[in-house]
Amino acid sequence: MIDLLALITIILWPVVPLFWIPVHGLSKIFKRLGILTYILPLITWMPLAYLIYINRSFLLQFKADFPFILDLAGIILLTVGTLLHFWTGKLLGIRGLMGLPEVSTRIKSKLVSEGPFSLVRHPTYLAHTLMFSGIFFITGVTAVGILTLLDFLIVNFIIIPLEEKELLIRFGNDYKNYKQKVRYRFLPRLF
Repeated sequence: MIDLLALITIILWPVVPLFWIPVHGLSKIFKRLGILTYILPLITWMPLAYLIYINRSFLLQFKADFPFILDLAGIILLTVGTLLHFWTGKLLGIRGLMGLPEVSTRIKSKLVSEGPFSLVRHPTYLAHTLMFSGIFFITGVTAVGILTLLDFLIVNFIIIPLEEKELLIRFGNDYKNYKQKVRYRFLPRLF
């Protein structure tokens, strides 16, 4: 069961960068494509998912044997990340989570600045990182640990900057004011 959790995580993760990097980086093109945009990650992800699946034995064989306290920390991180993801999903709505405002000129969205968005500008990505970290500590699968680090780096250095450019175009001064009010992109200030 633990290996299945790790495998599902490894297989599903590539959808995030395969969708969000092109959509935020080339938003004008994808606005013209509209709903057809969703074919792109499917076409690019399916062969990758198959490749991961057929190499699952290799990917799952490297494991760390964590002490119980890290297993417990993993459960907490996975739970907190999942709850945060549901909370941001509730605020953004299914259309916002799926990126419909980014790919369709017909679907309008409002700038969300309440709840976790009042502490960090990108709590959905923070939720992903918490979930991936939790799954790594629970499973001990090295590939999940590498994926967690990779996710953190890609999200913070590629996806978030591209998304913030797109949000600035879409919301203008409202987003500029929001960025000044909520200074932290990803991690909230603890003190």
